[in-house]
Amino acid sequence: MMEPKFTAFLSIGSNKGGKKENLNQAIDCLNQHKMIRVIEVSSFYRTQPQNFEDQDWFINAALKIETPAEPEGLLDILKLIEHSLDKEGKSFRFGPRIIDLDIIFYQNLILKTDRLEIPHPRMQERCFVLRPMCDIEAKIIHPVLNKTMEQLLKKIEKQKSQEVILLD
Repeated sequence: MMEPKFTAFLSIGSNKGGKKENLNQAIDCLNQHKMIRVIEVSSFYRTQPQNFEDQDWFINAALKIETPAEPEGLLDILKLIEHSLDKEGKSFRFGPRIIDLDIIFYQNLILKTDRLEIPHPRMQERCFVLRPMCDIEAKIIHPVLNKTMEQLLKKIEKQKSQEVILLD
């Protein structure tokens, strides 16, 4: 019997080293993992750092994946991939990093544990999440806020600190 497949959306970002290569390498790692199938990848965007602004700009994208893994298991896989690509990790919260993988949505699940919150708790404040999500699924509805990605993006994209530039 085939394992059930769940749909999840991830945010991926990098602001250290070869940023585009870092994203492509992480996507390859995800694709090679037996528990993950990458279905769609958004465009790549150059984005301003948030929270801690004294650092290099990021390259961000969004991914749509299928997985039989439960949310906590998926988080474990993402953390292993982050660690395999960035042995040192980020030195502090919101600090520079080679790769950052976050679960944005997992099905229509609403979940809050000590380790994980789905939907991602700050996604609606971040153009660097919403803009690439709109490339993939602009009409998907946030299960808590009951608004589409497009509606959430329109609400915040005029803020100067939210600059998001499409990469060639």
